[in-house]
Amino acid sequence: MPERVETTSPDGVDYGWVMQTTFVATILVGAPLVAALSATATLPTWGDRVEFAIRVGAPVWLLTALVVFAYAKRTQT
Repeated sequence: MPERVETTSPDGVDYGWVMQTTFVATILVGAPLVAALSATATLPTWGDRVEFAIRVGAPVWLLTALVVFAYAKRTQT
């Protein structure tokens, strides 16, 4: 059996794990949060809905990414 060619030795934080975890955590936590906040907003058109999702979803994603990165940085061996 041939030797595997695709090997890595990441130094520091595993950014692939950070990106994947951020994606999953944002969907699990952020999507319900944006949906709950949209219940109190008046969003008559699709453009308003898209703008609201971006204005609220972007900070949620950024905060989630920072928390996940901080966790990865703190727990790296």
